[in-house]
Amino acid sequence: MEIRPKQSARRLPEWLKRRIPAKGEATAVNALLDQLGLSTVCRGARCPNQGECFARGTATFLILGEVCTRNCRFCAIPTSDPLPPRAAERDAVAQAAAEMKLNYVVVTSVTRDDLPDGGATHFAETIRAIRTRLPAAKIEVLTPDFCGDESAIATVLDAQPDVFNHNIETIARLYPAVRPQAGYQQSLDVIAFAKSYAHEHDLATLTKSGLMVGVGETDAEVLATMGDLRAHECDILTVGQYLAPSGGHVAVERFVEPTIFDDWQTDALAMGFRAAACGPFVRSSYHADDAFETADAKHDAAHA
Repeated sequence: MEIRPKQSARRLPEWLKRRIPAKGEATAVNALLDQLGLSTVCRGARCPNQGECFARGTATFLILGEVCTRNCRFCAIPTSDPLPPRAAERDAVAQAAAEMKLNYVVVTSVTRDDLPDGGATHFAETIRAIRTRLPAAKIEVLTPDFCGDESAIATVLDAQPDVFNHNIETIARLYPAVRPQAGYQQSLDVIAFAKSYAHEHDLATLTKSGLMVGVGETDAEVLATMGDLRAHECDILTVGQYLAPSGGHVAVERFVEPTIFDDWQTDALAMGFRAAACGPFVRSSYHADDAFETADAKHDAAHA
């Protein structure tokens, strides 16, 4: 697969064009984030849903800084030498979530291979801070792979997030070009360990993962990856269209038609995923509360 250093922008099909919502609540969310010195993956990753989510009063908090120790070819977050974690960040996230009156809080991070535990302790402390301010809120964490360190994964799970999310991102064949510092099997093993640890310690935590499509995969490879995720105990699946952040990132090879996403969603549920969101604008944390409610209801029914 080719990485085009200065690719020209491809014309978006009609199904990928959307109106920008009125600023309103989005302005207030941005102001609060700036006041508390917080980042969001919505802004850092240039998510196309940012306006809609901010207008709904939601955001995915980005912890452990604004620069990453890895250089994934699809991501807009810059790579550099990060600063030490900011201790006050966990309380700032909790304060923001409380002021936004969130019922469902999503927390993600840059990858911090420079830290002994990859930032797992900071994740756990952030979860606990949110629980203190919002005891009834559901919490989802979207974590890096922690280099496969099971003790780091356990540290996060011991804080009892409602959803443990780690994105597989792409198919195995494209890992060298898209995620050269990560491993396909390692990401599957992270999900499998999270589920087995939750079972062993009687935790109700659901597992989740996501795929972006349009980077050179085939439909058959998407289905195979979905099957791998389900075989490794993934409960919730998201699949969305990749949009290149710039001409220096991995090129968009195709725009997947909405009907194909519909088929994948049907296939995912048939495979046994408790919930699936597949569509052009779907991202890991986009309407994550809806996916959780669906999966949680199935989880409760299965254990009734």
